[in-house]
Parts: sequence; structure tokens; C-alpha cells
Amino acid sequence: MESENQTGTMEFLLLGLLEDPELQPVLFGLLFLSIYVVTILGNLLIILAVSSDPQLHTPMYFFLSNLSFTDICISTTTIPKMLANIQAQDQSISYTGCLTQNGFVLVFGGLENCLLAVMAYDRYVAICHPLRYMVIMNPCHCVLLILLSLLISTVHSLLHTLMVLRLSFCTVLQIPHFFCELTQFIKLTCSDALINNILIYVAAFVLGAISTSGIIFSYVHIVSSVLRIPSSEGKHKAFSTCGSHLSVVSLFYGTGFGVYINSAVTDSPRNTVVASVMYSVVPQMLNPFIYSLRNRDTKEALRKLLSRIAFLV
Repeated sequence: MESENQTGTMEFLLLGLLEDPELQPVLFGLLFLSIYVVTILGNLLIILAVSSDPQLHTPMYFFLSNLSFTDICISTTTIPKMLANIQAQDQSISYTGCLTQNGFVLVFGGLENCLLAVMAYDRYVAICHPLRYMVIMNPCHCVLLILLSLLISTVHSLLHTLMVLRLSFCTVLQIPHFFCELTQFIKLTCSDALINNILIYVAAFVLGAISTSGIIFSYVHIVSSVLRIPSSEGKHKAFSTCGSHLSVVSLFYGTGFGVYINSAVTDSPRNTVVASVMYSVVPQMLNPFIYSLRNRDTKEALRKLLSRIAFLV
């Protein structure tokens, strides 16, 4: 294959999920547009509910509002471009646009990964060290944890982006995905991408191992502390504060692990794309429902917020 040197003028083709153009409008109107609207509205309501209710001005809900903002950013990085391409019947994306989109996906995906570990740490402190909770999780500490998470995810994204910049690409620039996913992007290069592929697996392992280890450590101590509570009511109350977070963690890492297993056992790009949709789109849509349905305080705050909006209308 012929190498392309003018990377700035290159265009990639995002093949999406379906090759049949007659089915693309259905995909646009009935599936991804609906998912995007639900994701934005659901997470925006969570942010507004937390910010408008003084009772939710606690570290736990501060992290939750940041998680909702991250979910909005992840969805906005990928879905609008795909919807615009479907509507315009133009699958192209520039080299710069592809690199930028991939960079933001890595930033916000890494940030969500870190936030889930931070939220587990918050629950650990609240349950295992309740008397020192407000001292340890003071506003300054909470902001520093968010900034540290953002720094880690940004460095991770920049590392991959800088490594991609050294690659040259061939004339066949078709990406079997609905966004510029890193592994699919690298497969199109004419250069030796061994270092890039090693970096992907090493970085994913390190970030995943640190986050999951933190979550497991937190919940081992949480379970140990809860089991020492004498009353069943106290145990239920302690576990109820962790239920929503555990559900979100299971959804995030479960779908991510499913993508990894699917890519390892199948050679079908289409199946890999479908699995990636479950990882990069579905959790962001379901997270607000998980927290609003399983958390009494969030439901009450949302009820008050919707009542105010209805009154203003």
C-alpha cells in the first residue's frame, strides 16, 4: 500500500455500524439520537439537582455531578459527529479531527475510570471513618482528587496522541467504527506500530489495575466494617449508600471487559464495533437512571427540581 505523507490533508472514513444506507436514517432517528438526548438530559438533571439542593452539597454528590459531566463529554465527543455524518451522508473525518476526537475520548474515558475509584474511596472514608469523614473529605481534598484524576487521564491521552503523530498512514483510510477508536486508527498505519500497541495494553493494564485495586480495597474494608455493625438496619443503611456506585462500576467495567473478550475471540470488526457501543454509549445513558432510581436523596432532589421547572413553565 502506498504511504500518505500529507497527514494534514488526509481524510478518514467512519464506516459506522451498518453498510446499508437505507438503514442509516433509522439508526440516526430511532437509536443514537434518542440515546444522545436521553444521556444529555439525564446527566444534566443530575447536575442541576445536586447544585440546587443544599442537602446534596456533600463530597459524594460532588463526585457524582463530576461523573455526570464526564458522561456528557464522552457522549458529545463521539455521537454528534456520527449523527452529522449520517444526516449529510458523508462518512469522512479529517486527520486532525480524528486525532482530536480520539484524544478527548481517551481523556474523558480515563477520567471516568479514575472518578469511579475516587467515589469508592469516598464511600470507604464515609463508612470506615465516619467521625473523620468531613475532615478527610474536605472541599480542598475533593477538588485535588478531581484535578489529579484529570491530570492522569490527560497525560494518558497526550502520551497516545504524541505516539500516533510519529506514524504515517496508507491510502486506505477506512475505520470500521462510528468514531476514531485508537486501536482501529493505528491499524491503518504503514509504519511499525509495535510500540503503540504495547503502549495501549500497558497503559490500559496500569490504569485499570490501579482503579480496580482501589475499588476492591475500598469495598473489602467497607464490607468488613459493615459486618461489625450489630443492627440489621444499620447494615442496610450502610450498604444502601454503596448500591448505586457498585451498579455503575459493574456496568462500566463489565461492558469494558466484554469489549476486550469480544475483540480477543472474534475477527469480525462489526461485532467489535457493536461491543464498543455497549462500552462507550450505554453506560453514560444508564448512569443517571441508576443513581436516581436507587438513591432516595437524588430522587427527592430531582422531584423538587422538576417541580420548580414545571412551576416556571
